[in-house]
Amino acid sequence: MIRLFVVDDHPVVRQGLVAVLEDAADFQVVGTAGSARQALTDVPPCQPDVLLLDLEMPDGNGMAAISNLLLLVPGLRILVFTAYESEELVLECVRAGATGYLVKGAPATEIAHAVRTVVAGGTYLEARIAGKIVAQFTERGKVIGKLTAREVQVLQGVAEGLANKQIAHSLAISERTVKFHLTSIFQKLGAENRAQAVAVAAHRRLL
Repeated sequence: MIRLFVVDDHPVVRQGLVAVLEDAADFQVVGTAGSARQALTDVPPCQPDVLLLDLEMPDGNGMAAISNLLLLVPGLRILVFTAYESEELVLECVRAGATGYLVKGAPATEIAHAVRTVVAGGTYLEARIAGKIVAQFTERGKVIGKLTAREVQVLQGVAEGLANKQIAHSLAISERTVKFHLTSIFQKLGAENRAQAVAVAAHRRLL
């Protein structure tokens, strides 16, 4: 059972999202909050697997709560669920530690898919959002290198949600070598982390 917590300041949106999530047999909503401050208090005792988080709330920007929530609940997967989709905002959320980003209005099937993806260790960005991020990198001249066959294999492991140790085992290489390849991948794709690397590679059809 996947344990979920919903944070949104609009009661109707919050209740609607809970209803959508609870339609899935493998989902359990263990709590809700209407503000970032309430989330910081109520999320830790509930120990959810995934937090669906709005960004704009009366007591401040939800983004500021991302890093704090990750400190309070190690291993928590944060899926941003908001009305805003600027590439800068998406990048800020990913840098802060979010593992997924959905725009409000996404169909129930996509929300469920995003939740299952991040729980499995992967990252989730809507196609148009991933495209915007890639376009930003390209405009800045950051997408510069061609990945080697081994780097593609490593990145495929990342896309599947595998940890470095698991990737190392599957490719019969050391974990240190995996980290070396990841550093090279980030540099070549102009990415700052695993989520960005997967988004850029997927857009360039490297995966």
